[in-house]
Amino acid sequence: MIDALERSGLRGRGGADFPTGVKWRAVTEQAQHGGGAVVVANAAECEPASFKDRFLLTYRPHLVLDGLEHAAEAVGARRVVIYTTRSHSDVEAALRAAIRERRRRDDSDRFVEVLVGPNRYVAGEETALIARVSGHLAKPTVVPPRPFQSGVDRLPTLVQNVETLAHAALIARFGAPWFRSVGTERSPGTALLTVSGAVRTPGVLEAACDTTISAIVDRAGGVDEAPAAVLLGGYFGRWVAADHIWNRTIDADSLRSVGVSLGTGVLVVVPATTCGITETDRVLTYLASQSAGQCGPCHAGLPAIAETFHKVATGRARPAALELLTRWSNDVRGRGACRHPDGAVLFLTSAMEVFAADLRHHLKQGECRFSDRPSLLPIPAVEAAWW
Repeated sequence: MIDALERSGLRGRGGADFPTGVKWRAVTEQAQHGGGAVVVANAAECEPASFKDRFLLTYRPHLVLDGLEHAAEAVGARRVVIYTTRSHSDVEAALRAAIRERRRRDDSDRFVEVLVGPNRYVAGEETALIARVSGHLAKPTVVPPRPFQSGVDRLPTLVQNVETLAHAALIARFGAPWFRSVGTERSPGTALLTVSGAVRTPGVLEAACDTTISAIVDRAGGVDEAPAAVLLGGYFGRWVAADHIWNRTIDADSLRSVGVSLGTGVLVVVPATTCGITETDRVLTYLASQSAGQCGPCHAGLPAIAETFHKVATGRARPAALELLTRWSNDVRGRGACRHPDGAVLFLTSAMEVFAADLRHHLKQGECRFSDRPSLLPIPAVEAAWW
């Protein structure tokens, strides 16, 4: 199975884009030292603009469970867990129903736990998820050791996004050449994308990795307003001017050439009648509220950045605020237990580049005429619990 994954070229679909076969083999080799391993399917999907994993689990739960079975067998797991969050009650119900169906049909004698965690942005991060499965608060921890070395209950742990497990199940069924029959040499296969914003039919689409952004938007009914920018990868992704990315394919090499990645498969088309500065302001305020409060750069740095950018967005800042935002962004980058500060400042700095003209307007003349439009990007209610 691991050989087939390595030949297929499948990479993780949860945002990290790590080679799946390499990940499974690393856990297997660690588990051979004794004690077994743990497999955790990450169904948290804490990215607010993403719905692909929920869609997959609601309509194709057995495909994910098949992949989970293959993973557990491949790495010699003695514990198998599917981790979701309280806000995804429909996913939890679909999973529990599918697990009962498998038990009735004797398709599997392996016990699969469904564990529910908090609806917090960083609670779906790999080490936070491991902490929750181990019985602790769902907060990120410092690495190393990495999960494949010491994860749940200090055992080698494979944490895999549910879309990746679904692809693994299909590779087991049809083979690596089948998977490679679409996409590109370095980005084979298909990917699920959550397409929203200024499109006529928002939703979840599956596209080969050699598909262009424009073709994906066409499949979503086309644009209903002239596009100004695209948010790719979610709230840890980047803003890109629409004309810079419209004809790019979604394979890793093509996107990397314009400084972006597919990330969690989020694609939001932003029209010219939406204020990118206001949208960025709302998301930054949300991300600052999602700090686990464990590291100074995140606990103190992100709120300061969000507060300063809010003053810019509402026309209450001086031009020196941009210099402050640039300096603080450099100060917090790479200094947290997890990548929360890094993702937030990547989102911010890309907005400052793409919406530079709007930024100058907000600084010199105050809010623009599109600032009071309803939010295009979803902002979840902030949950206080970490359990």
